[in-house]
Amino acid sequence: MTANTRELSNGTEIPVLGLGVWQVEDGAQTERAVSWALEAGYRLIDTAQAYRNETSVGKAIRESGIPREEIFLTTKFYPGGKDARVEAEKSLERLGTEYLDLYLIHWPQGGPTWAWPGMEAAVEAGLTKGIGISNFGADEIQELSKVATVQPAVNQIQFSPFEYRAGLVAAGDDANIVSQAYSPLGTGRHLDGPVVARLAEATGHTPAQVLIRWAIQKGLSVIPKSTHQDRIIENFNVFDFELDDAAIADLDTLDTTHRTADALSSSGKWWS
Repeated sequence: MTANTRELSNGTEIPVLGLGVWQVEDGAQTERAVSWALEAGYRLIDTAQAYRNETSVGKAIRESGIPREEIFLTTKFYPGGKDARVEAEKSLERLGTEYLDLYLIHWPQGGPTWAWPGMEAAVEAGLTKGIGISNFGADEIQELSKVATVQPAVNQIQFSPFEYRAGLVAAGDDANIVSQAYSPLGTGRHLDGPVVARLAEATGHTPAQVLIRWAIQKGLSVIPKSTHQDRIIENFNVFDFELDDAAIADLDTLDTTHRTADALSSSGKWWS
């Protein structure tokens, strides 16, 4: 394990920084974003069945010339489907690869446990090295842990200084689950905050870099999304500085969730 990776419970290492492709159009837009990211040094690419861009992600990875084993590839089971193992096979066909590094349940629609046997079957069939969850709260983690033979390795959650879900990260730590932050920039909403701007100026970095660095220093893997080459490069250049304790404390005060153990507010659960 290096400073730029986290070890997962299955013994593999996940980079602490990757590219997410949520809301990125299938085709040229996705292909460019993934290609630019790989050229910049990213080795974690995160997609999902629901994003409908797996084919373009796979094409960009193959055309990069980078050996597949050097890239950590994640996709997610759409829980409107019936069988996670069968859907993993379909994802592999679209991605044009023989295995996934990580396969997540995208959200706990229908409850946190019903899809897990199919996820475990995907591991048993050699379709994926690791399995995990996304948008699961602490109570759902606990419920799943009671029935799982293979425990989830990752929980991908909405996480930023403004959505500082410290209770949920702690619940993951207790269950040996690495938390991974999506929307660390608040889909751009968090870049203009005065505290973030002040710290960006003080550190000589951009607001995006400050937000990403904060999440990394909290121990998370982070997957910011961008379709602009300059921002993709900018987002990756966060390993040459650290936020000091005062800066971390200032960012911690921005939380609006009361450091919740919930994955989303009740109103934010789009599957309810």
